[in-house]
Amino acid sequence: MSAKPEHYDVIRQPVITEKATMASDAGAVVFEVAIDSSKPQIKEAVEALFGVKVKAVNTTITKGKTKRFRGRPGVRKDVKKAYVTLEEGNTIDVTTGL
Repeated sequence: MSAKPEHYDVIRQPVITEKATMASDAGAVVFEVAIDSSKPQIKEAVEALFGVKVKAVNTTITKGKTKRFRGRPGVRKDVKKAYVTLEEGNTIDVTTGL
């Protein structure tokens, strides 16, 4: 098995939103990643799991919203997203799943 379990710990799930779909037109794929993962770890994980060449990785941390849970205020988790730009000719179809 070529993909180590650590790669699955780094990449949680693909993000499928309107903004992520617009990014895919520019050759980028958006993933939700572990909050403590670094850009080199994300690049290595994507290349190992999907067999593609990564050009660049941009990350953003979205702070969790304050919401009410059963009438009590609570805070959602912070989420880290990685915008992974692929080399020319490489594609990942996120709709099929891993």
